[in-house]
Amino acid sequence: MAKLMSLLWGAGSPPCWRVMITLEEKKLQGYKRKLLSFEKGEHKSQEVLEVNPRGQLPAFKHGDIILNESCATCLYLENQFKSQGIKLIPDSADDQAAMYQHMMEGLALTDKLNSVIYYDCSVPEEERHDSAVKRNKEALTAELKLWEGYLENVAAGSYLAGAFSLADVIVFPSIACAFRFGLSVGRYPKLAKYYSLLKNRASIKTTWPPHWVASPQGYDILKDL
Repeated sequence: MAKLMSLLWGAGSPPCWRVMITLEEKKLQGYKRKLLSFEKGEHKSQEVLEVNPRGQLPAFKHGDIILNESCATCLYLENQFKSQGIKLIPDSADDQAAMYQHMMEGLALTDKLNSVIYYDCSVPEEERHDSAVKRNKEALTAELKLWEGYLENVAAGSYLAGAFSLADVIVFPSIACAFRFGLSVGRYPKLAKYYSLLKNRASIKTTWPPHWVASPQGYDILKDL
């Protein structure tokens, strides 16, 4: 079945990483995949636009079915292959509600993270303002404190919705990016414990961004948060 799947992806992109983690968890190895460069603008290439007219990654195909939103792709894979690999949607109403809630909130975390990390890349130099940088950092700090609070209620060695689920698939890549870009372990100990719990999980370790492996040293953009 995986041979009918193809993925165009970019390294270090949380949306791409989510899809790759889900494919691993569902035992769908063997799909076709092609790594593209954001720096070279390959996500705007004709190859991508033919699959995703927004010119964004990931761009995923399963036979004739096209899915370009990471959460939609993860939900599709779980629902199409329920009996294969790890079950990523819990059965109990409480855990399922927590999973969907954290999944959706995870998108806000990614958005606020990107607003800080990629501000210089996404905003023309003549339109950049220190006040916007400050506002973006304050919004991200408030978001991170929310997640630190959520994890206060997560038992040691546990996940966002009981067992490992799509909530973790969606949220973990953004938290990993935050620490890659200098988030303080001391200032966010619960997030750091959660990061440590998951970073060596097989599906995550296997799909770890290759340039992070080649160059483990991160950045300090978030060091002051």
